[in-house]
Amino acid sequence: MKFIELAEKRCSIRSYTSEPVAEEVLQEILQAGNLAPTAKNLQPFQFVVVRAASGLDALAAAYPAPFFREAPVAVVVCVETEKGWVRNRYDNKNYAEVDAAIAIDHMTLAATDNGLGSCWIGAFDPAMVREAMGLPEGIEPLAILLLGHPKEKGREKVRKPLSELVRYDHW
Repeated sequence: MKFIELAEKRCSIRSYTSEPVAEEVLQEILQAGNLAPTAKNLQPFQFVVVRAASGLDALAAAYPAPFFREAPVAVVVCVETEKGWVRNRYDNKNYAEVDAAIAIDHMTLAATDNGLGSCWIGAFDPAMVREAMGLPEGIEPLAILLLGHPKEKGREKVRKPLSELVRYDHW
């Protein structure tokens, strides 16, 4: 399938079957995140894969949406801000979160390519996730990526037209 078709097909899934995610598919998804481009190739992120019921329950407490516990896999994407590239010559912008977001996007697309659904979650209690995952000092949870076999088709994608988003040569 062409990339644009894959991008069009990807959507957030909020209902999953109980079918487990095959290990080789999970590894391919994680490798897609690993292959994502990062500033200065620093890869300032870590992936905590959670499949055990106790871990999924602890994460669900940090984001108590009804669908959360349906997914058989959650990947807690963490950033190591200290290891991120910093645009220090101008404004000290740290790119660790940008790099991790690109990795998450690669993983959502790999999940879609493998017939899985995913949901990128940012609205969770970070302190609860830190505690549940035993994250060391300097490691911050950025997002939780749910993965599983979709029970639903997903919501229709509505996007602004390019004419509202793209400027040429100046604002």
